[in-house]
Amino acid sequence: MILQDKVALVTGGTSGIGRTTAIAYAQQQAKVVVVGRRMDEGEETVRLIKEAGGEAIFVQADVTKEADVEAMVDKAVGVFGQLDIAFNNAGTVGENPSLIEQTEAEYDRMMNVNVKGVWWSMKYEIAQMLKQGSGSFASGGTMCIINTASANGVVALPSVPLYTASKHAVVGLTKAAALQYAKAGIRINVVAPAAIETDMFEAATGGQDEAKAYMAGLHPIGRIGTPLEVANAVLFLSSDLASFTTGTTLMVDGGFVAQ
Repeated sequence: MILQDKVALVTGGTSGIGRTTAIAYAQQQAKVVVVGRRMDEGEETVRLIKEAGGEAIFVQADVTKEADVEAMVDKAVGVFGQLDIAFNNAGTVGENPSLIEQTEAEYDRMMNVNVKGVWWSMKYEIAQMLKQGSGSFASGGTMCIINTASANGVVALPSVPLYTASKHAVVGLTKAAALQYAKAGIRINVVAPAAIETDMFEAATGGQDEAKAYMAGLHPIGRIGTPLEVANAVLFLSSDLASFTTGTTLMVDGGFVAQ
């Protein structure tokens, strides 16, 4: 098991990519801290992990609020004694496609969740990791953070200018943080999915088959991805298999940005 005895925190762990990754972490013998706003769904993620013999807790938190983020890290360390891995996956979509008709409220919501949430999370996660030192891994490896961006953090989509800007910001923030803390033994990377079969994708397409088929056709591989395919990429970045990888963006996009 590649993550045995590690402690992994997952924001946005109540559904989709976050839930699937939390379960994947547990399957690799990590102790998992599931974080999200929706208590019922978060507790369901924990139940699924425990049902399969894993170890997990749920922490209700809003990543746009500093006190919540500080408390989630404190809870992780209070229960499990350390923090080895953080997957900052909480995010939001949804905006008026016309930039000139967008509102300040739309801007603030998108940037608060997608950018400030990652910034707050890294601020407290890195502080805790620095306290521990690089020997916190039972195997003596590095600690790591993975931030969820998007294919739209690498290329633009004209119908979602705010989302595109927010995910580009996540990529830039990750690169700068990776450089700043590389010598401290903390690896920081981005996973960048394209369209993935999640509730968010359902909402974005209105559940319409025609819209889903159109989205699938945008990917050279001919389909949209699954949460497990993203989770597998995150597992790699979270493990010592990626021990020489930091400051990079791992595309999980079916060839979308190669076009």
